[in-house]
Amino acid sequence: MFTVAQIEQAHEKVKSGADFPKYIQEIKAMGVLGFETWVKDSHTEYFGADGYKTSSEPQYENLPIADEVNKDEFVKQLKAHQQGQTDYYTFCKDCAVNGIEKWIVDLDKMTCIYYDKADNELVVEQIPA
Repeated sequence: MFTVAQIEQAHEKVKSGADFPKYIQEIKAMGVLGFETWVKDSHTEYFGADGYKTSSEPQYENLPIADEVNKDEFVKQLKAHQQGQTDYYTFCKDCAVNGIEKWIVDLDKMTCIYYDKADNELVVEQIPA
């Protein structure tokens, strides 16, 4: 089964959101079925076959997540990130100030869903294959 170290090695190649689809293909090939990333500190829980689960350590000090969601501003910043205009930490800060608590990636459905603190789906995206 995959390890967090293997996933982090693949993630080191990601310089911006533009690199995300390639990263997804690489970890999918390792056996990752999905993952849940928490914006407050970027710790991630990875899921594999037969109930396998492993978690990464926090990546930075806790960011406060806004109580109010600004979906339009988040979508604008998400698009900028996907076009390579921001780095990962900047994207996480953008998520936090706009009320995004986490995202969940499903590698079977090839979706990335962003959620607020009340666990409402805010943005559902198809991940390019």
